[in-house]
Amino acid sequence: MKKIYYLSTCDTCKRIMNEIELPSAFIKQDIKTDPITEEQLDELYNLSESYEALFNKRARLYRERGLNNEKLEEGNYAELILEHYTFLKRPVIVNNDQIFIGNSKKTVAAAKEAIHS
Repeated sequence: MKKIYYLSTCDTCKRIMNEIELPSAFIKQDIKTDPITEEQLDELYNLSESYEALFNKRARLYRERGLNNEKLEEGNYAELILEHYTFLKRPVIVNNDQIFIGNSKKTVAAAKEAIHS
């Protein structure tokens, strides 16, 4: 599977997608208009082996709800990601059996290398 989960209103996601130059074979899923399903989240978990790795701790709702002061378990992270799109760290790029999560320079560079090699 070749897929990217992103947010169309996110300038960082747009910049990364342009920088990586995603081939047309990639499926693009805007998580705001097409929310991630439980099945899709399970697929991402199988690749990353962690819901916490997929979770965006920079989300405004994370602080607003006081979740930053709670001890969250893996199941809590999964529930929150399914509940609201802002809790999924973006972008998430799946290149066959590889997963690249987030927008760090290192992650973006690794994704670009893997996709174009």
